[in-house]
Amino acid sequence: MSAAVIAVRHLDMRYRVPGGFVSALEGINLAAAAGEFVTLVGPSGCGKTTLLRIVAGLVPQTGGEVDVNGRPLRGPTRDIGIVFQVPALMAWRSVLDNILLQIEIRRLDVASYRGRALDLIKLVGLSGFEGRYPYQLSGGMQQRVAICRALIHDPSLLLMDEPFGALDALTREQMNLELQRIWLERRKTVLFITHSIPEAIFLSDRVCVMSPRPGRILETLAVPIPRPRTGATMQRNEFVGLVGRVREVMQASGGWD
Repeated sequence: MSAAVIAVRHLDMRYRVPGGFVSALEGINLAAAAGEFVTLVGPSGCGKTTLLRIVAGLVPQTGGEVDVNGRPLRGPTRDIGIVFQVPALMAWRSVLDNILLQIEIRRLDVASYRGRALDLIKLVGLSGFEGRYPYQLSGGMQQRVAICRALIHDPSLLLMDEPFGALDALTREQMNLELQRIWLERRKTVLFITHSIPEAIFLSDRVCVMSPRPGRILETLAVPIPRPRTGATMQRNEFVGLVGRVREVMQASGGWD
């Protein structure tokens, strides 16, 4: 396996509340190699998003260490791109201008990134929509724009927090296929969060199952199913078995009613 792009060691996160502290994460150890797709799955409130925000450099942990590309993480870094559940596109900006907003915020030369933005638009199947506005796009198309915006500055690490959670079932399945295609072409390291166990298995090289709060990694499952995966992949015995194993781990931890 290649050198780790993410290395999380003995990570703890506690929040101060009236009368004491609440432990959100406890003893998290996690690594993702270059080009690896790793997914966190677990019950609501287990700390998945908190862990992602820490790895993004948006929130400092209360204990442990986080390295990105071999360097201690001290805050947001150019090495990271983030896609949230809500695309959060600017309504008054076109598709192209929404993607280039990332470049403006980072105070980079916008003109030099225009060609890359157009290449990404083509990659996600939105050629011809460069001048459209968010209200003219479907939910899945808006999320594709958000993925382009996260990739425009060529980060080594892509963090994705329930990016398809607000989409209908059919669009979500299509977006899983699209994300796999984009990942196979660009081979970014991805740390992905989802509540959907089949989605986790379909997309991932490894799936980390988390416990109810305080969040711990209970088990990490390798997904040795060949790529590219298709809708038929979900009918394979290996796929069904892995989905069942994740459910067993969550049930045993009390994370499943």
